[in-house]
Amino acid sequence: MFNDFPFHRVNWKTSLFLIFTTLIAIVGTPWYFMAYDLSAGELLFQLGFCFFFCFATIMSITLGYHRLFSHLSFKAKWPVKLVTLLFGAASFENSALSWASDHRHHHKHVDHDGDPYDISKGFFYAHVGWLLFKLDPMPLQNNVGDLKKDRLVMWQDKWVHLIGLIVGLIIPPLIGYALYGVQGAIGCLILTGFLRIVIVMHCTFFINSLCHTIGKQPYNSGNSARDSAIMALFTCGEGYHNYHHAFQHDYRNGVKPWQFDPTKWMIWILAKLGLVSNLRRVPQEKILLAEMREAQRLLEQKRVKAGIDQAEESCPLRQRAEEILEGFSTTITERYSQVEEALASKVELSKAKLIEIESDIHNVVKKISKFKPSLAGK
Repeated sequence: MFNDFPFHRVNWKTSLFLIFTTLIAIVGTPWYFMAYDLSAGELLFQLGFCFFFCFATIMSITLGYHRLFSHLSFKAKWPVKLVTLLFGAASFENSALSWASDHRHHHKHVDHDGDPYDISKGFFYAHVGWLLFKLDPMPLQNNVGDLKKDRLVMWQDKWVHLIGLIVGLIIPPLIGYALYGVQGAIGCLILTGFLRIVIVMHCTFFINSLCHTIGKQPYNSGNSARDSAIMALFTCGEGYHNYHHAFQHDYRNGVKPWQFDPTKWMIWILAKLGLVSNLRRVPQEKILLAEMREAQRLLEQKRVKAGIDQAEESCPLRQRAEEILEGFSTTITERYSQVEEALASKVELSKAKLIEIESDIHNVVKKISKFKPSLAGK
């Protein structure tokens, strides 16, 4: 039965860790609540402490590992670096140096060989398979020379597993023991320790898998990255992945005012406190140009479909469909020219003008998406 199983390619250390933590979380969590009669205060503490650690470790990955160390989207003073490195280690997603190296390879080779979590190899592979099996040679850490000059990053890289053990699996039970004795320590170990590790890991993994499979592509359809508002809720804003792949050095992922991006808000707050600086932002004009290019692509798809669908329809109906699509195209072209000319002339458009153009493009995209050639004559 197992004769053809590639045991020699299994990453045993990582695989056993993932299996072990998952089993403890799945079995231990319900057992703990059934075995102990928790008071309202202790229950609130256990759930709140678990939530705090989930937030702290996810934020350390999104703000620290990802936007700070991987993409250099802002500069941070040592306290911010230290906190994100400590809680980042407690996520047990390896060191910031290793994480950033893998992620930079991902952006350079997205959807192709060289991408550590290449979605073209399947959902499972992109989600967790790339960690369980050594199907490809591990990418070289030849793209993080800048991080190797950072003493804090290199200190964490050397001691990452010990730091993760202390911060993630020793300190929480000690706090639980101090407040509620053995019962509290066991709860913190299971909930804030193992359950939290599993939750945070899979939230991160879903960015590599789900956000390259399901969602919208309003900025760039040249790769598989997609925007998912649902995943943004569980990953402090990382779900807006299509925008991120289009503009990877922007400190924001949820670039629209209504988009949920706590990482962006935290970076902004830290900047106001003087703890971070040099926040990198893509000009709104460039973002609009990207959206208009994708709108034009969607329009061309509809135009082709209209021609196919109307092959046997009357000529006036085909003509009406083309007139409607041509109207959409004219709006996009005019607005694109306005923004492109402003960028070329280095003229900054007013906020009101940008909002007006953005509103026009979003309305056109909605109309294009809903457009059906068969209804063109109605």
